[in-house]
Amino acid sequence: MRIGTSGWSYDHWESVLYPPGLPARDRLARYVSEFDTVELNASFYRWPPASRFRSWRERLPAGFAMSVKAARGLTHGKRLYGPEDWLTRMSAGWHELGDKRAVVLAQLPPAMARDDERLAYFLERTPQWMPVAVELRHPSWDADPVYELLERNDASYCVMSGAGLPCRLRATSEIVYVRLHGPSDEHLYGGSYLDEDLVWWAERLIEWRDSGHRVFAYFNNDGDGNAVRNARYLKTLVSARSQVQSS
Repeated sequence: MRIGTSGWSYDHWESVLYPPGLPARDRLARYVSEFDTVELNASFYRWPPASRFRSWRERLPAGFAMSVKAARGLTHGKRLYGPEDWLTRMSAGWHELGDKRAVVLAQLPPAMARDDERLAYFLERTPQWMPVAVELRHPSWDADPVYELLERNDASYCVMSGAGLPCRLRATSEIVYVRLHGPSDEHLYGGSYLDEDLVWWAERLIEWRDSGHRVFAYFNNDGDGNAVRNARYLKTLVSARSQVQSS
């Protein structure tokens, strides 16, 4: 089980994760001293060159795992239509990330309604060595045939927590991928989860892990350093409960 945040470089994390005055270039080193996974969010806005992925592979410590958000040109621009060129480009970077690879996240737009044929076309052409999780925000995707489609293609359903998003506890592959967008009922990415909420999530993550799944959970409520604090506490909860189970 791995728990981290969506991104690692935020000015407002000073004094929460970074010492005051820490140069931006040193933020990743500080992040990996505390967490063993991260979800790269900047790739959504501009897909990095393969050389950047190679640099991350060399800078990240042994055992670290980076998930990468697919480019919005694929998910929001083309809405998965004709994905071949994007998959070729993404595969080059994914290859260079080497043993630091975790999961590729394809977040579909909230206005994109269910289209099984288009999703199947994308999944069938995604290389098997590129594990993919799909974040399906439009409520029309919440249907058994969609989950079965993900299962057939060994793709992970992205479990979501956040305002207006359907929170379905579904595991459609060996990997369970969870994105925690904040507890607010009105605004995505806002607020800090209550301790009792994180206790509940810890129990769910442990259940998945103990049933044989690899679990990745990322906090995306970065404002005021909430993601860091919540990830820290969830890690503590999981560790404490795991120790109790093993004793």
